[in-house]
Amino acid sequence: MSVLRKDQLEAKIKEENQLIRSGVLRDENPLDDTPEFEEFLQACRRGDLKRCQELISSGVNINGKDRFDYTPLIIASLCGHYELVQLLLESGALADRGTWVGERTVYNALNDRIRNLLLSYDYSKSTDPLQPWSSHITSLLTRRDPKIWDISLIAGSEAFHLHRFLLSARTPYFRRKLAEAPETATWRLSKSIPVEAFRFVLRYLYLGELPKDVVSPNSTVSEEEAFKGIDKLCKQLEVEKLWETVLSGNDRRLARQRYQDEMARAQRQIETAFQDTVLRHKMIVETRKVGDVKWPHDNAVFADCILRADEPGGYDEDTDTTPTLNGIPVGPSENAARRQKRSVLYPAHKAFLIRSPYFETMFSGGFKESQGSKYLHIIKVDCLPEVLEIVLKFLYTEKADCPLDLALDVLYTSDMLLLEKLKAKAALAISTLGSGTNNVLTDRTRGNGGESGQEAEPINVYEVIHAAWDLQVQRLEDFAARYLAYRLEDYIDEPEFAELIQESASRIKERQETDTIELLDDIRYYLSERFRLRFEDANLESILDENGEIDTSLAERVTTKEAGVAAANGASGDNRQQNIDLTETDAHEKEEGMMTLDGQLAEDEFASDAINYQILLGKIDRMLERLRLDA
Repeated sequence: MSVLRKDQLEAKIKEENQLIRSGVLRDENPLDDTPEFEEFLQACRRGDLKRCQELISSGVNINGKDRFDYTPLIIASLCGHYELVQLLLESGALADRGTWVGERTVYNALNDRIRNLLLSYDYSKSTDPLQPWSSHITSLLTRRDPKIWDISLIAGSEAFHLHRFLLSARTPYFRRKLAEAPETATWRLSKSIPVEAFRFVLRYLYLGELPKDVVSPNSTVSEEEAFKGIDKLCKQLEVEKLWETVLSGNDRRLARQRYQDEMARAQRQIETAFQDTVLRHKMIVETRKVGDVKWPHDNAVFADCILRADEPGGYDEDTDTTPTLNGIPVGPSENAARRQKRSVLYPAHKAFLIRSPYFETMFSGGFKESQGSKYLHIIKVDCLPEVLEIVLKFLYTEKADCPLDLALDVLYTSDMLLLEKLKAKAALAISTLGSGTNNVLTDRTRGNGGESGQEAEPINVYEVIHAAWDLQVQRLEDFAARYLAYRLEDYIDEPEFAELIQESASRIKERQETDTIELLDDIRYYLSERFRLRFEDANLESILDENGEIDTSLAERVTTKEAGVAAANGASGDNRQQNIDLTETDAHEKEEGMMTLDGQLAEDEFASDAINYQILLGKIDRMLERLRLDA
């Protein structure tokens, strides 16, 4: 860093610190000494993706700093955790090079890969995660296709086509007035207030960037008259923060902070309205009676369509197999003890649904849902109600709390609805909460009848791989390969694993004998990484080649040596089963050594790892021979 650059940065930092102390600017990296934040920093040091994701979801301050001025992003980049740095940036961690913290983060990055990732995140990516959401709301002011506005505000000769749900959520005035008369479709504005003032305030309510010039050069209204009208509107609509945004002036950071504050406030307002309308008024009805539901267009929650998701289980009368005679049931019904199939109906607003290209096309084209009707159209979405609620919350608020047990369902549904950002969030939930290198998914219950201390695996890695292939999500492919490699001994002997490898091989069109198998190549790579890291941590460089990879010949020597030790101790191939089924007499011997995957005793854990690595590679080779894929 040049001296001039350093002087400029120090001057900027000094100026910003003065503004922070005076209360004009907010400290973007405040001191945080809470136990949760300390745990977050420790997880960042370890590179624990799962714990970091959990703490971020719980609301930990992702941009806080400790007493040494270390932020989570600085620590993650300093410790070389690329995937964690990516997670922090995607979650809104600040990476602005115009600040001291941003410069320090880039300067201290462990390698160029992380440094280039940090530099690729400009302001809009790192500090504005709500930008796509706010841009959509702003676009509603001028969008005319499809027709999704439901109220027109008339000011003189100009009409503003707006949305009752949004006006009610953003202003106490319209909330009260529209609650009294929800059928209102036209609203005449006061002639005493200039149109320019209405246009300015509406742009603020719809989260648009405020123009520098309130009135145009051709306007017959003076700027002073326009400002008086704006002031009057702010008081009438109870809009409190508009003037703060106007008075931000040319201070870029202050203007950005106040705009971010307004976006966050709007998000809270719309989330509250979403809870009070969409979720509070959802209906659970028997599926066979869905057609009896009639919602008028002029309803109190301003809904203009209804989304339907069916609960799993239950049965339809159309599929009842009870025997009949002349239409009269004979004998007990096999479905008598089962409940009727049920559906959950959600009143929704097209203004937010069209964030999905799927719904936008549905409401724009010649589909039935875009045509007029006496009652609201009921639109079936092929997913679970819980998944539909996650989708709706994302469309309305940009928030997506994706539990691991629903992540695959959310992944498929978001792909169907063409919601790439939600799809990425679901993939992120799987790949971080199911991190292959941190042993965060529980051991699988196998062969022991579900003994105490073991839990069933919360997600099926085979389903993850198929989802990754079906939906072309590279992040999940990498995760699944890493996950399998770090638990290969649990999977290598399963028929499903061999079928998976066979399927991976068949994915190559016109496969040649010399072609490799992509999934297996990735598993081998992460398997090598798994054991290589163990040897590097123990300073056992003798087993690694010049490129840092495990040297199989050196590993074989360790294997041969340990096998000889085992043989000398009476653990030959003839009594290998005796080693597997240790008796109480052998317990002391087991404590002094480490058991390998084939039941032999190794001198220590590192010798055991070397042997296990060879055993797993051998099992892979034998599996390929059985599948005739050994080329």
